[in-house]
Formats: sequence, C-alpha cells, structure tokens
Amino acid sequence: MTVAPDPRTTDAPALWRLMLWCSPAFPVGAFSHSHGLEWAIEAGEITDATTLAAWVDDLLAHGAGWSDALLLAHAHRAAAAGDVDALAGVAAYGAAFSASAERQTEQLAQGAAFARAIDAAWPAVAAALPRTDRLPYAVAVGAAAGAGGIALGAALVGYLQAFAGMLVSAAVRIVPLGQSDGLRVLAGAEARVHAMAASASAAPLDAIGGAAFRADIASMAHETQYTRLFRT
Repeated sequence: MTVAPDPRTTDAPALWRLMLWCSPAFPVGAFSHSHGLEWAIEAGEITDATTLAAWVDDLLAHGAGWSDALLLAHAHRAAAAGDVDALAGVAAYGAAFSASAERQTEQLAQGAAFARAIDAAWPAVAAALPRTDRLPYAVAVGAAAGAGGIALGAALVGYLQAFAGMLVSAAVRIVPLGQSDGLRVLAGAEARVHAMAASASAAPLDAIGGAAFRADIASMAHETQYTRLFRT
C-alpha cells in the first residue's frame, strides 16, 4: 500500500541531503579542529560539562556561531536566487572575517573540502557554489542548501548543530568527558540554536560581529601551543 506523504513534514530529499551534509562523517575534516577549545582546556577554563556548556553557548550566541549563521543565510538567499555577484560578495566578506590565522584556516579548509565533496556527488549543486579558493565553510553550506532546495531555517539548525557537535566532540576527547555529558551539553544547546536560526534568517549581513574575545584569544594561543592534537 502506498502512503501519501504528510504535507506538514520536511521535504524528504532535502532532509536527506541536509542530514548527510551536516553529518560528522561528511568529509570536511571537522574532527581535526577544536576552534581553540584545546587551548582553553589546557588553560583550565573548561574542566567539566558545566564549563563546556557555558563556552559552547557563548560561541553560539556571541562568537563564530552567530557570524557563520548570518553568512550562511545570505549565501543561501543569493544561491537560491541565482545571484552570482551577491554570492561572491558574501564569500569574500566571510573569508576576511576571521579573528586569527587558525580561525581562517578552519573555515577555508572546511569550505574547500565541503565543495570538493559536493562536486563529487552533487555536481549540479556544486555548480552554484562560488568559484573561489577562499570559500568559507558557512558560505559553502548556505550556497549548497540554497541551490539544493533545503529550507533556510533547516539549513541553519543543521549547520549550528554540527558546529556545536564539533566542539563537544573535541571536549569529550580532551577533558575528557563521558558521552552522556556531551549529549547533555548538546541537548542544552537546542533552544539556543533554534532561537539563533530564527534571528539569523531575518538579520541583515551588517549585523555580523561578536564579543567572544576569550575564544579568539584561545584560537591565537593555540597556534603556539606546545602539545596539540587538533589543527585549530
């Protein structure tokens, strides 16, 4: 018996793509980055699930989480509209918006890897990505989602969940924390992520910016950290 799809549900092919693209197994090299978290743990600023949750929440609300969400939203709109010039502008703006060398390495390396993976399996979607060797990860995901028929709100939630998941995964390995602690931190971030997705989808690009100065310092200090497991 064939069951008619429920019109209230998310489009199934789009959901399939979003889940794949935001999966920890998608080959963007996220496992090799800690976003400065490795230094913060060595410095004693993150020691347990409570301090990790506070760090993740600050990064989402006041750091790269918010900035990346805006870049993703504007890349999504430009790609969906086929506005090549606007998309190139968002990519250039995002590439320049880095507080440290490691932060730039993180976003550009993952952006390039994401574009290669999309081109290998979804060449029609890849054709809509900006033609640049300085493609920020958030812009790449936003452009692919816009060109691939993924709703903006869903794309924002998926990206921010992946960002928070990368941070928690790094902390679980370094602090170390138990898997249950990591899951509790991610569960606690749910309301923040949904609120940010709603705000970012309606915000102008000039609302970009942040105040996560300690995270920026952590990223800079990680560049010369003596013992490192992560690239950033």
